[in-house]
Amino acid sequence: MAKRKRLTPPQAGYLDGAGSAPAPAMRALMPSEPPIARVAGEASATAALGEVAEAMASARAEGRLIETLPLSAIDPHHLVRDRMAQDPEEMEALTASIEARGQQVPIEVVALPQPRGAQTHGLVSGWRRLTALQALEQRHGDRFGRVKALVVAPPDRQAAYVAMVEENEIRANLSLYERARIALKAWQEGIYPTRKLALQGLFGAVSRSKRSKINSFTALVEALDASLRFPTAISEKLGLDLVKAVEAGGAERIAEGLRRAAPDTPEAEMALLARLAAAAVRRPAPPAAAPAETAPVATPPEPQILEVEVDFDGSRIVLTGAGVTPALHGALQAWLRRQGAAG
Repeated sequence: MAKRKRLTPPQAGYLDGAGSAPAPAMRALMPSEPPIARVAGEASATAALGEVAEAMASARAEGRLIETLPLSAIDPHHLVRDRMAQDPEEMEALTASIEARGQQVPIEVVALPQPRGAQTHGLVSGWRRLTALQALEQRHGDRFGRVKALVVAPPDRQAAYVAMVEENEIRANLSLYERARIALKAWQEGIYPTRKLALQGLFGAVSRSKRSKINSFTALVEALDASLRFPTAISEKLGLDLVKAVEAGGAERIAEGLRRAAPDTPEAEMALLARLAAAAVRRPAPPAAAPAETAPVATPPEPQILEVEVDFDGSRIVLTGAGVTPALHGALQAWLRRQGAAG
């Protein structure tokens, strides 16, 4: 009969490794981490870091990386802005939203190749959001002193202008005057070689008829931009009437009328423009044609009397009277020559 073994209580520290560590002599004989495993681990870590860095660089280049930048680092005048005015109620609502919920949509900026003082980035789109944050920074200090931004890298300035225009077309519709003005400015700044290419480049997605109206408004911008106080309030109909007035030579008259009246509200300026446009294209009625005077009846000349004496024997004809003139003499000679040639 087999003898039973008596079980002993568990030894304290057996499972925590205190009693399981190998002796120093044994540790010396145990091999360390294989070199191949260490090299492989380091290579794997380096490759992973390289992939992360490449992904970050690609995201930044493609405008997919949101960065937090100081407001003072943004140059809002990097591009000529297409938006000329901001609706006070809309700006108040946007500012209140950012104050309550924070900035939800990032702005778009480009890194300046040569920073201007503290400004290291130029604004592409998001002018209203940047303006709202600047107002909040003045009220609350550093709490709103930074802005979320996508750092984009457009291939050229044309692409930057297109990005600005398209962003505003989607978020807040621009007036015809603002569209015409930015197209004109982009051409004058040398971004596009011609005005036509500026219109096509910036507003290629709009209909041809709308692009034609924008083109018409460029004449209005050229003639009256320095005189208008509320140009964004000009409606399509009034704008086209003003274009006709400008083309009719009424630009100076309209500008002088604006300077003298100096309207202080959009409504007053629009009413004045309507009157000035109508006056510029109005043509005075042509004067009534005077009744034609009865032309005097020409008195026919008195018949010239010729006396003819014929001498058949001598084959001679003698003409006498007031009708015998040098002209008659020449005509008779010519007739006689023709008769001789015909005979």
